[in-house]
Amino acid sequence: MAKIRLGSEEIKYITLFESITGARVKDCVTVENSAGFLVEKGDMGLAIGKNGSNIERVRRIISKIIWVMEYSDDINEFIRNLFHPVKIRQIRIREINGDKIAIVEVNKRDRRRLIGQDGSRIKVARELANRHFEIEDIKINAK
Repeated sequence: MAKIRLGSEEIKYITLFESITGARVKDCVTVENSAGFLVEKGDMGLAIGKNGSNIERVRRIISKIIWVMEYSDDINEFIRNLFHPVKIRQIRIREINGDKIAIVEVNKRDRRRLIGQDGSRIKVARELANRHFEIEDIKINAK
């Protein structure tokens, strides 16, 4: 894993998120109108809160779409967690021209949920996968 550099905006968001939720944040990525929070394994319940109340509070304060994912040391579980609760059929990691590529297979009806509004979810997922597992790209295969 490469050293992660956070900007002042991400540090501010992490501090806010941790103070509201009590969950420990491992990483934060901002992409356009979205913020993705990678929480420590086991902290997902704290992060979400009762009926999603914690996520909603953070969303209202920072005025961005919020994605919360749980960290895992296992690359396949990590990628599944990036897109939870979307059901992923299969994950294949390929090396193409020296770059690691993750190919995620989902049902055709789940493709839009995996990509997210304006592609925000997939952009956040790609950035986190690159930072933590040096995956250059995530390709979606919908059948």
